[in-house]
Amino acid sequence: MKRWIFGSLVETEAWAAHLAALGPIPGVIYLRGDLGAGKTSLARALIHSLGYVGRVRSPTYTLVEAYPTPAGMVLHLDLYRLQAAEELEFLGVRDYLERPALWLIEWPQRAEALLPKPDLELHMSILASGEHVLQVLARTPPWQERLHQLDRGRDLS
Repeated sequence: MKRWIFGSLVETEAWAAHLAALGPIPGVIYLRGDLGAGKTSLARALIHSLGYVGRVRSPTYTLVEAYPTPAGMVLHLDLYRLQAAEELEFLGVRDYLERPALWLIEWPQRAEALLPKPDLELHMSILASGEHVLQVLARTPPWQERLHQLDRGRDLS
C-alpha cells in the first residue's frame, strides 16, 4: 500500500491529474473514507483531469452520474444513501457493465457483492493537522504498474 499526504485541494488535483495521465480507463476504483475525507473532491478532480469540461455533480442523491470524456466514459457512484444493495439493479448498473468505463465508487461497502471488483482502492482520511491522507492499494497487475509510476512521480509540483 502506498501513502500520500495532501495539504491542499491543489495537491489532490495534481495527484488526480497524474493518475489520469496514466490512462485509467477501463478500471474500477473504490473510494473509501469517512464523510468529508475528500472522496468526492478527488473523483471530481480525476473526472476533470480526464477532459470533462462541464460541472461535476456529487452523485449523493442520484447515486450515479455518467461523464463522457475524451478518454472514455466515467461512472461516478456514491452509495452512501443506498438502503439495500439490490437498489443497484433499479439504477441499471448491469447495463453499464457492458461498456468499458472508469468506475469511481464511493462507499462501495454498501453493495460490494454486486459491484465489479476493484482494480484500485483509495482510502482517505484526515489528520488532526487538517491534511488529507490517501492510502492506495492496487489489486490488479496493470494497476500495480500504474501505482508504481505514481509512486515514482511523487514530486507532483
